Amino acid sequence: MIVFYTRNISGASAILEAEEARHATQVLRKKQGDTIRFTDGEGGWYEGTITAVSKGQCEVLISESEKIPYRRPYRLHLAVAPTKNIERFEWFLEKATEIGVDRITPVWCRHSERGNIRPERLQKVLAAAMKQSLQPFLPLLEPAIGLEQLLRQEQDSLYGRYIAYMATGDGYNHLFEACVPGQDTLVLIGPEGDFSAEEVAHCVAAGFSPVSLGRNRLRTETAAVAAAHCVALRNDLSY
Repeated sequence: MIVFYTRNISGASAILEAEEARHATQVLRKKQGDTIRFTDGEGGWYEGTITAVSKGQCEVLISESEKIPYRRPYRLHLAVAPTKNIERFEWFLEKATEIGVDRITPVWCRHSERGNIRPERLQKVLAAAMKQSLQPFLPLLEPAIGLEQLLRQEQDSLYGRYIAYMATGDGYNHLFEACVPGQDTLVLIGPEGDFSAEEVAHCVAAGFSPVSLGRNRLRTETAAVAAAHCVALRNDLSY
């Protein structure tokens, strides 16, 4: 099933723009009179007929719509340091979206090896993964912030808060055991060079519980995907 994405919806009309329109009309050869399915990324599924095609956009008359309620018993927020190779970070975004994540915050740490990101590109990766996995909810990509700012921002959060780093091997609870089914969860994953000892101390003082993701050393992007899977599996087995 091919699914498109747009938030340009008004009443019974919708418009696919830019890359979505090009994909529909130039790649898939959709034309006036053809039926397509699309989502607004906010729980809405739609079906409609293409009524007009012009340069850069595709107009659609909506014939069916359905609002899908949020179904997971928890919300997951991943705060992850962007990797030096941005393609690895994009891979994490894709896989975490497929597994299930609600918010993603790129976080700058002392040992971060990347100094900037292109949120527009990352948004496209998230949208593509949402459509591929047939989900009607687009994860929220938060602006990139520093670790200390994140700690201040989340100090009154009711989320279960966890931090995974290289030293959390034997002797620490595994995230799968530590996370509480049905509870909103925030997991913090550091950069390739890991968190500094001072950063770990600040996180623990701010209420983050150290957790393990297993005995093997994981890349940043692998650790983040493993965290998403642990939380999803823990909840799936409990409901």
